[in-house]
Amino acid sequence: MANATELKPHKGRLAFGIVWFGQLISFIGSGMTSFALGVWVYQETGSITQFALISFSIVLPSVAFGPLAGALVDRWDRRQVMIISDVGGCLTILSVILLLLFGELEPWHIYPLVFIGGIFDTLRWPALTAATTQLVPREQFGRSSGMLQIIQAGTVLVSPLVAGALVGNVGLRGIVSIDFATFIFAILTLLLVRIPRPATTSDGLTGKGSLLHETAFGWKYISARAGLFALMIFFSIANFTMQMSEVLFTPLFLSFASPVALGTAMSLGGIGYLLGSVVMSAWGGPERRVHVVIGSMFLLGLFMALMGLRTSIPLITFSIFMVTFFLPIGSGSSQAIWQSKVAPDVQGRVFAIRQAIVLATPPIAYLIAGPLAEQVFEPLLAVNGPLAGNIGRITGVGPGRGIGLLLLSMGLLLMLASVMSYLYPRLRLIEDELPDMTTEVIPAGRSITATT
Repeated sequence: MANATELKPHKGRLAFGIVWFGQLISFIGSGMTSFALGVWVYQETGSITQFALISFSIVLPSVAFGPLAGALVDRWDRRQVMIISDVGGCLTILSVILLLLFGELEPWHIYPLVFIGGIFDTLRWPALTAATTQLVPREQFGRSSGMLQIIQAGTVLVSPLVAGALVGNVGLRGIVSIDFATFIFAILTLLLVRIPRPATTSDGLTGKGSLLHETAFGWKYISARAGLFALMIFFSIANFTMQMSEVLFTPLFLSFASPVALGTAMSLGGIGYLLGSVVMSAWGGPERRVHVVIGSMFLLGLFMALMGLRTSIPLITFSIFMVTFFLPIGSGSSQAIWQSKVAPDVQGRVFAIRQAIVLATPPIAYLIAGPLAEQVFEPLLAVNGPLAGNIGRITGVGPGRGIGLLLLSMGLLLMLASVMSYLYPRLRLIEDELPDMTTEVIPAGRSITATT
């Protein structure tokens, strides 16, 4: 029986489109602010460490408070959660605007403000992804996941371009004012739609209890399902290798090429991410999505390895384009699996736990990438270094070649993880062994079922 609170398919798709567009604009605005704040802090302090602290302050709330946020997403109305998140973002940006107006903004103000904004942001993404399940028919999960990847692409590609073009004309005050307006726009779009509450499932009843119990339930849910647990660990490894590569890419490229060539390569990388997101939203993926997930990550690792193999601008530029092209296809297919296999009324806390685990890897990558490259790998491929006479004949020797070897190693690690994931039956057969979840309404007096 269909969920009595469920929207008709065409109304659900329309509501998703309205919410998606509002959040796309808002995320682009937030990305513009992050870019402008980073530029401002670096210009004010000249410190790379203080510049990096902004990224750390943005990521930390998702790791520290993500599981709690997920439990709140499942407890509360998901539209209201997104409104609360956007209102919190508005107030944070308003604080920056007021400090600028009174000439009181200092670099140290940025970190707590970004951290507080990040806390509200931990509510937004789990609520958006969980709400998508309620608005979009199951057969459209792949396409809707691709559209969510377009939001990420907008943050990565559009935000820096627009902010970079505007910051010289309107300054930081103009950028944050635009961000404030995008939050207002997102709130207005949310007020136009209705997002039905998910029906109660047996998993939802099991997960009810104190806030602490509901927070921990997301981890218990995933760890009790070997396929989902393996998929989460696989993406944690993939995210670690990607973040290592992101840290290494700029110094690798600048070791033999100009900043202009670097900018071109990074722009093509952003275009690759956008195209991959568009392809995923139009295609939706095949029936066996897990094959696309593992295959995309294997190809991503292959092109990552090629980036470190030789000092070739065309090879590295093409490889970064292919890496960013396959990333949203693999991520979107993975998201569709999670949406179809996780009970709708526990998706907030499950998705938040998954996000917290996956996002725990970037800080590790940021901490070890520099020391590994400078103190271990660079000396190995220095002229007359220990590996100069063997591996150096393939990769070349000299400045930047150790960084290339480390990047090559990250690509091979991801390829190996992809092969091992395919060989693990619980992950390879996840779509067969885990039943799809229903949104069936449970009449009083009937037993509750969570699966078809």
